Amino acid sequence: MKLYMHLASTTSRAVAFFVADNNVPVTFQTVDIFSGEHMREPFTSLNPNKLIPVLDDDGFILTESSAILKYLAEKTGSPLYPKELQKRARVNETMDWFNSNLYRDYGYGLIYPQVFPSHKRPSEESQKVTVAWGKEKSEFWLKVLNDHIIGPKRNFLCGDAITIADYFGFAITQVGEVIGCKFSSYPNIDRWLRTMEARPAYAKTFEVIKGFAKSLEGQKFVAIT
Repeated sequence: MKLYMHLASTTSRAVAFFVADNNVPVTFQTVDIFSGEHMREPFTSLNPNKLIPVLDDDGFILTESSAILKYLAEKTGSPLYPKELQKRARVNETMDWFNSNLYRDYGYGLIYPQVFPSHKRPSEESQKVTVAWGKEKSEFWLKVLNDHIIGPKRNFLCGDAITIADYFGFAITQVGEVIGCKFSSYPNIDRWLRTMEARPAYAKTFEVIKGFAKSLEGQKFVAIT
């Protein structure tokens, strides 16, 4: 199996973290998103969405980070994607929650418009309104994550055992580091993040994005504090 990815990509890191941490037999193929490799052939024939990651399993092409995580876990029989119906449903629910709720406002409303020119709004006023809305909504979702999804007793998102939802949710939450987000006001999130950072593959998988965050130090961003 081959994973087309780049460690600067949030959704690529989610899959790469799971793969490296659990010795899943996948080969990484870096797609140079900075030179626009994902925007031209031959990659666009592989994924016309022009997005990474993409999994190629002997000609079976699968896109979308969440779907790839589930596929890899199912194929390898990983206990991190429980077989029991209700436990699996909880993992699915949590991954959908991150994708549909937090990432929408936190990633695309708050973080990316401030960091990437392609996401910046066309006028100063629209940029200001977008970021303010993103921050307000992100704070709401983070409170739900802190108080209800994790709560004071759980070690991981879906209980006391790590699941693929943790790899997915961690990659999304961690990307706030590039604009200096802090989670001291969300102690359960902060505790969960520290737990995930102790995983064996964390340092190598997140080295690129941490370097990018370092390069942005000193710039002024609207962030979660």
